[in-house]
Amino acid sequence: MAKTRPVRGATLNIESRRFNLPEREADGDWLDAREEVDGEAPKLRTTVTVEKPKTIITRNNSPDIAFDRSVNPYRGCEHGCIYCFARPTHAYHDLSPGLDFETKLFAKPDAPALLRVELGKRGYVCRPIAFGTNTDPYQPIEAIWRITRGCIEVLAECNHPITITTKSDRVTRDIDLLAPMAAKGLAAVMVSVTSLDPKIAMTVEPRAPHPEKRLKAVRMLTDAGIPTFVSLAPVIPQVTDHEMEHILERAAEAGARAAFFLPVRLPHEVAPLFRAWLDTHFPDRAAKVMATIQSIRGGKDNDGNFHTRFRGQGPWAELLRTRFMKAARKYGLDGERLRLRTDLFRPPAGPQGELF
Repeated sequence: MAKTRPVRGATLNIESRRFNLPEREADGDWLDAREEVDGEAPKLRTTVTVEKPKTIITRNNSPDIAFDRSVNPYRGCEHGCIYCFARPTHAYHDLSPGLDFETKLFAKPDAPALLRVELGKRGYVCRPIAFGTNTDPYQPIEAIWRITRGCIEVLAECNHPITITTKSDRVTRDIDLLAPMAAKGLAAVMVSVTSLDPKIAMTVEPRAPHPEKRLKAVRMLTDAGIPTFVSLAPVIPQVTDHEMEHILERAAEAGARAAFFLPVRLPHEVAPLFRAWLDTHFPDRAAKVMATIQSIRGGKDNDGNFHTRFRGQGPWAELLRTRFMKAARKYGLDGERLRLRTDLFRPPAGPQGELF
């Protein structure tokens, strides 16, 4: 009998107290109820709230991140990846990093206009803008809102470099914009593939496209002349690590230029959500998985220190690195990172410029 695809990634909602937000009092709404309800609880519906930020470019000065600015057209992500390190950001809205993160989404339709304003500011210095650093820019609602596409249109107009990280084949819908940019050295895409096993993929990333669709997207992007990379992020010990070599082989067959990997990270509220997920889907190995993760993270569920947070430490982390490097060399995926051009940038035309 085929295994039923989970409707959502997280198995529960959890409350966050990290930002000292006022506690919500029970008001009779079924979401606040602690008692069991008669019959099945209604299915969670995805809702989208319009967010109106004043700026759209987020900047960082982290010493272990290759980019210093990013754009996130959406907050929350319907893909529902249980390991997503962006889940805790929902606590800023007094929402749960659990099921709320997957079902109560925020869209920023003003993002293209805000981006145009910021790129046109006096003194703006051009460097690649990263998309997909927090939540996926090609999650399902992009098909309706098309905010990511609108932002790419602004960047294409300005000859501004862009990098995209996604686990969705929807990125291929924007090949018409990305291919001409790539021909100028202005665009690169990284496609995330964590497992090729449908049964594992549908529990780890329940609403993300099938892994085979992602590999097909790699081929389509590559054939269009767009530098495309494959990310094995994250690798989950005892769950997906055995697939590392096979994923790299398939990535090479699809035409990927290079590949990268990261051991799973469990910051803040992600750790208890991940533990509950393990108890539901992998009860036979839950303790072993967490013990291995803790061995990689210095005896804790997570290591938030710069540099080590992306590499891990100890024998298990070293074993993963050795296996990855050996397989990447074998399949020709150990190339250097692509450097995008910044010298072609021109600020967007202002109101007067559009008249002439």
